[in-house]
Amino acid sequence: MTGSVVRTGPGRVRGLDVGGVMAFKGVPYAAAPQGALRFRPPEPVAAWTGIRDCVAFGSAPPQLAPAPGAPAAWRPGDGLDCLTLNVWTPDPAAAGLPVMVWIHGGLWKHGASSMPQYDATALARSRVVVVTVNYRVGFEGFGHLPGVADNRGLRDQIAALEWVRSTIAAFGGDPGNVTVFGQSAGAASIALLVAAPAAAGLFRRAIAQSIPAGQRSPTEAQEVTEAIARAAGVPPTVAGFAGLPPEAILAVQDAPLRGRDAGFTAFGPVVDGDLVTGPPWQALQAGAGRGVDLICGFTHEEWRGQGPPAPPGVDLAVVAESVGLTREAAGAYRRASPGTSDTDLFTVMLSDALVRMPTLRVAQAHAGAGGRTWLYDFAWPGPTLGAGHGIDVPFVFDTGTTRYAARFLGSPPPAGFGSLSGQIRRAWTGFAATGDPGWPRFDPTHHRTRIWDTTPRDADDPLAGSRHIWQNHARPTITSRSHPRASTT
Repeated sequence: MTGSVVRTGPGRVRGLDVGGVMAFKGVPYAAAPQGALRFRPPEPVAAWTGIRDCVAFGSAPPQLAPAPGAPAAWRPGDGLDCLTLNVWTPDPAAAGLPVMVWIHGGLWKHGASSMPQYDATALARSRVVVVTVNYRVGFEGFGHLPGVADNRGLRDQIAALEWVRSTIAAFGGDPGNVTVFGQSAGAASIALLVAAPAAAGLFRRAIAQSIPAGQRSPTEAQEVTEAIARAAGVPPTVAGFAGLPPEAILAVQDAPLRGRDAGFTAFGPVVDGDLVTGPPWQALQAGAGRGVDLICGFTHEEWRGQGPPAPPGVDLAVVAESVGLTREAAGAYRRASPGTSDTDLFTVMLSDALVRMPTLRVAQAHAGAGGRTWLYDFAWPGPTLGAGHGIDVPFVFDTGTTRYAARFLGSPPPAGFGSLSGQIRRAWTGFAATGDPGWPRFDPTHHRTRIWDTTPRDADDPLAGSRHIWQNHARPTITSRSHPRASTT
């Protein structure tokens, strides 16, 4: 493999040729958030002399392994120096290539740009410059502490986008043609950034894959901090937490989830009145981010891949109440899908509550305010978890042979994987280049939707039944705490 040297603001970096694409890994975009900078918004990185070898991924942000037996992205010896990004470019000497910036998901407490499913080599071969970003997760990134800014993970993402604006031309990219894309918590981040004045002008287009529901009010966020502080034996202050190594916080980060049905994570965006003012569709409906072109969508069976199947004898009326609907919504779901078992309707109801309806609300709000909008439904059924949450990721990156992909696709992936992956990648990179993904735009009247399946097609209002139920059976305002799984991804 041969190397290439590029000059960035703080200093020169060297990357490596990986199959005809130059990859620069572990490039710092902000100072290490440690010492006096821990629990603070990101600060500029210090300059260096000489050439910095950027041929290996930087450290992941502090986190536990996502599941028993899964590889750990971070270990205590890795420390806190995690604010790095990676650049894949087909030609550093080029000019004006479209830029795509990936924001990973992971329950707001897991994830790293080094994960193999996010390898961007295949995307970069489509003549786009791809950037994948680390940002602080868990308490380091989203824990509420009096006297310091909330949503540090979102602020990290903005700092990375500012780095892209100032630096990506040196890698062949066009800083005026940036598309942010991400999945799950990354998709929610994107929806919030589209609406945030602090991110205005940093990107032109956005692709949000599976936008979950759920933000934390300041009161809820403070309760999370107090529960973790009690479990750790420290006061709920900056000084109290600063004395703890990351692994000590990780050991008790789930303390707020104990003893009540509170979902899968204690963390999420905090309504701080600055970056986050509420659900993103509220700001979008008022016209925020109107000038950003937006693709958003969901997988058809979002709950599969997130949680367990319906328990025996599931009571859909109780489920309906738990997700913010009236008890009568259970009957409405049965009438909308006659002949469907309550077990399957459980999956439909939770898929709607957690991701499909929040994503649809974002599309409706953005399009209703005049923003160019496209909607999709990823319906291709994998052999293990159907069209479950997260199955779309290996299709976007053409990483169907990774451990992550095997969970959805088996090993090797089914014969249809390569063809559909190619079509989705052409749509994503075409949108980044021209603003046209290749299917009709969404509008709040017809709800035109691209159905990604073995043979992709377009349909009007495929979620009409669910949409009408949520319009007619939603209970009054429900907070993220009373929503049992308001922030799951």
